[in-house]
Amino acid sequence: MPHWTEVMVQRVEQNASGVQVWARAKASTVACPGCDRTSARVHSRYDRRIADAVIVGRPVVLRLQVRRLFCTNGACPKRTFAEQVPGLTTPYARRSPVLRGMVESIGLALAGRAGARLARKLGLPVSRDTLVRLVRALADPPVGTVTVLGVDDFAVKRGQNYATILLDMTTHRPIDVLPGRDADTLADWLARHPEITVITRDRSGSYAEAASRGAPQATQCADRWHLWKNLGDAVEKTVIAHRGCIPEPEVAATNSEDTGVTNDIEPTNAVELAPLDAPVTGTPTLAVPAEAANPDDRHVLLRTRTEERYAAVQQLRAQGKGMRTIAAELDIDRKTARRFSQAASAEDIIAKATSRVMLLDAFIPYLLQRWHAGCTDIPTLTTELQHVGYRGSATPPPPAKPTPPKIRTVVSWIMRHPDNLSTNDDTQLQQILACCPELAATRRHVSAFAIMIRDLRGDHLADWMDHVHADNLPALHSFVTGVRHDLAAVTAGLTLPWNNGPTEGTVSSGFDRAVSLPNALSEKVRSISTPSNCRTVF
Repeated sequence: MPHWTEVMVQRVEQNASGVQVWARAKASTVACPGCDRTSARVHSRYDRRIADAVIVGRPVVLRLQVRRLFCTNGACPKRTFAEQVPGLTTPYARRSPVLRGMVESIGLALAGRAGARLARKLGLPVSRDTLVRLVRALADPPVGTVTVLGVDDFAVKRGQNYATILLDMTTHRPIDVLPGRDADTLADWLARHPEITVITRDRSGSYAEAASRGAPQATQCADRWHLWKNLGDAVEKTVIAHRGCIPEPEVAATNSEDTGVTNDIEPTNAVELAPLDAPVTGTPTLAVPAEAANPDDRHVLLRTRTEERYAAVQQLRAQGKGMRTIAAELDIDRKTARRFSQAASAEDIIAKATSRVMLLDAFIPYLLQRWHAGCTDIPTLTTELQHVGYRGSATPPPPAKPTPPKIRTVVSWIMRHPDNLSTNDDTQLQQILACCPELAATRRHVSAFAIMIRDLRGDHLADWMDHVHADNLPALHSFVTGVRHDLAAVTAGLTLPWNNGPTEGTVSSGFDRAVSLPNALSEKVRSISTPSNCRTVF
């Protein structure tokens, strides 16, 4: 125990809870923390309980006797001060620095519950809340020199409070949070950091202005995901403008042979039919409720249950109980309880429940017999039932009329890589492109732009924009106009390996509610979320 060199051990005891050590400090004089003057004048003594590192897997508690001393310097603001043992005690702490460092390491590696389980196994009983609290109390590591900066905005409270997050793109660590998302705040911050050489951002005009004013020496790099999204919006407008060119899918020809319906089937051609009241032989494989075989019995059960439930609901209602209480006592839904409560009589409810005649109830034994005989074709069974009195129709429902693909579906086909399209989707897309030259040209331009993003060929951007202008595509022309206004940043985004994805991911993961944000920045986010003139301390 090298950190015990400054104490004198007086007694050691071992029990079921661990090891307890009684000790006192060896030093005769102690330096005042306010003025560094040593003093030996004792004011009082008291005991401190310090949890220390484990000994052979057993928790250790040090019962240390410390002194409170007078400061002999009259000019010192401290009149008395407590004795501290170097390497063993710190003010107000109940853990030694060695134990605190071990617990902090566990918290950094595993956080709450998992860290608490591991610490308990190692003989360091600690709660998950303590682990998180110790991690959040750690000092933030120094930021250092930032050469590549990521910028993005996020909503602290959507529609009311917004802020700007700054990331070091080489380490993907948040380094600062700025209130608001205007250009002036970011420009002032950038002016204080002339070491920045690359700024990754989205297509926001305020951030572009801030980067130009605050860091003219830096290269602005537009985010490639936002470029692709802007192109997708232009493609959607193009598809909407040419939606009349989208052909309707062809209706597949159907006939009676396809559906298996043969209206001219005589029942005796397939199997000799038994009368409806004949018993069914063999072991059935299709479970049928006993009451289903006799509709009259089922209706009697339904009537009896409805009358009993109606009487129970009316009785509870007469006692002044509400719908929620009635539903809970009778184990029924509140809507059911309300329907029984509002009905004039039980006959009204029974009439509604039995108004739909079960056409197949009388034919269930016959269907079971034919099913076990091997006839599993539904249209054939329907036709046979018509010969024995079934009033239903054997005509299959007409096939649903195919509809043309939706706008967003066509946009996704155009924006997707051809290898990621199914055979059916690719066939429909080729039919659409064959009917509309404008959409075919859009598909070619999207493919060329995707290759520029994938291969980082920003040097082809100027030729691509010229080819787009050669076609009659107003939506894509608007996209190209926006690119020309931010040409340097877009070209850098299609050339440099840097991208604003880590910044976007930090915002999307809800960093302001996670531990991933440094402690000082978490406090900044909290201060931004509540205006200064209406803060409340709870």
